[in-house]
Amino acid sequence: MKPEEVLAFDLGQSGSRFKQGELLITTQRGKLAGEDLFVSLRTIFELTQNLSAEYMALSCSGFNGIVSEPEKFGELCKEFFGATKVAIIDDGLAGYIGSLNGREGVALSIGGGVVAVGGNVGTYAHRDGLGSVFGDEGGGYWLGKLAMTKALGLRQGRGDDDQMLQYFKEDCAAYDLLTMIDGPDASTFAIRTAKKVLDAADAGVSTATAIVDEGAFLLAQTVVATWLGAGGKRSDSPEIVVKGGPAANASYVAKIQMEIRNRIPEAQFVQSAGDNLDGATWIAEHMRRDAPPLLLWSGL
Repeated sequence: MKPEEVLAFDLGQSGSRFKQGELLITTQRGKLAGEDLFVSLRTIFELTQNLSAEYMALSCSGFNGIVSEPEKFGELCKEFFGATKVAIIDDGLAGYIGSLNGREGVALSIGGGVVAVGGNVGTYAHRDGLGSVFGDEGGGYWLGKLAMTKALGLRQGRGDDDQMLQYFKEDCAAYDLLTMIDGPDASTFAIRTAKKVLDAADAGVSTATAIVDEGAFLLAQTVVATWLGAGGKRSDSPEIVVKGGPAANASYVAKIQMEIRNRIPEAQFVQSAGDNLDGATWIAEHMRRDAPPLLLWSGL
């Protein structure tokens, strides 16, 4: 099968993308906080230009490591794109496959949330992806929320770090303009603040540095748990990819890698070979079998 024969789709929290051969379509409409995954897909598909394919691969945020109801999603893809064979994929698995082309190792994806997926001789493991309330430790939302919690507390006189308070002065003012301090806009605001937390740590702001150090420690734990969950050992030399928005900060990545090496000394850190769309396409071409709970097919 040629790549142009597969229609791949990736649904994220900040947008979504279609890819078919050389055609790439992006939209800012992603999965909204609290929105049903099926509703997200139908809404986006209704806004999309006419596309068609026999094979389709859906990489979706929102499964939280457990793909279900493949026929329901298959019927949706048939309705809009005429697809008769559909791979329904947890986005963490798509990210892992895209990053390592199926080689043994772990792909840690850090965005607003966190998900790590690892593979080891056909055994797969999924860690975190538990959502912002109970998980996603070390991710963008986690970083931004902690930083704003500290900054707002400092503004109220709870604590003593003038440098932190000054660094986040404008962000505290932006918080004051939120119409709902615990709604979706607040969550988006926290995610946007993540980059500034990392920059503050690089600038030597002690409170921010403590947050970033804890985030790196927690993310390393996630990677190690993923590798061990896939049947790996601490004495192995798995390939590890760290990617996503916060991973653009070299210092954060270096701290994560150091914490991982403290636990898996022979870990090999490599650059990602591709993204979720590449992984979804690869799965449709080379992995035509269920791999529950991360991958289920409809129509095979």
